[in-house]
Amino acid sequence: MRLLLVEDDDHVAAALSAVLARHGLTVVHARSGGEALQALLPDDAEPFAVVLLDLGLPDQDGFEVCGRIRKVSRTPVIMVTARSDVRSRIHGLNLGADDYVVKPYDTGELLARIHAVSRRTATTGTAGGPAGGSDRTTDDGGPREPIRLGPLAVELPTRQVSVDGTAVPLTRKEFDLLALLAQRPGVVFRREQIISEVWRTSWEGTGRTLEVHIASLRAKLRMPALIETVRGVGYRLVVPSAGPSAGPAAGARPAAP
Repeated sequence: MRLLLVEDDDHVAAALSAVLARHGLTVVHARSGGEALQALLPDDAEPFAVVLLDLGLPDQDGFEVCGRIRKVSRTPVIMVTARSDVRSRIHGLNLGADDYVVKPYDTGELLARIHAVSRRTATTGTAGGPAGGSDRTTDDGGPREPIRLGPLAVELPTRQVSVDGTAVPLTRKEFDLLALLAQRPGVVFRREQIISEVWRTSWEGTGRTLEVHIASLRAKLRMPALIETVRGVGYRLVVPSAGPSAGPAAGARPAAP
């Protein structure tokens, strides 16, 4: 996921960029409103998934920058600022901001908000320029195409999964877990975030459940290396190479004689 950080304080930007990078985000830093708007102009680079916008910028007020962003791009904007009064929050949201986070903030909460906003964008297909439109939606508004990652195919509308064209039956939670990871291949999802998204509850007491479901997915898909454990953080889906999948997962029970 590529993210634009608009922050005039280099120390704050460096610290936050380091944290976001550890969680799989690529950060581009803009020090002013003018730099931010220039970075959002269409080019050959991957579009930004989210803009983190500070309001206290040297060249123009962040509210003005948000309004100008909305004229040229549908990229989600999260205002990150020390202005905590209700009037500022309302004004920012009315200008088109997708979320509003007050400094000082918890980094885990900021990451959760970034992923929540980007998921909404992925669902509605509004990222990028004014034209919008999801690249997985048919011209007549039909269902999105399957997510294809090497031999793995995940069909979100029908909740079907296949490997090398062979259907793999999954439980409801197994599918939800796989779909979450597959929609952002390579991105590290924190354990707490996965529990919150898939089980709609807090991490406390649910950690073992997540581990069991990860192990079950690896075995059923017969691709033990598909879901990588990032020690101390969480999990990410590793894009598999094309071609036939590996043999039975290690530890799988042999067929009954």
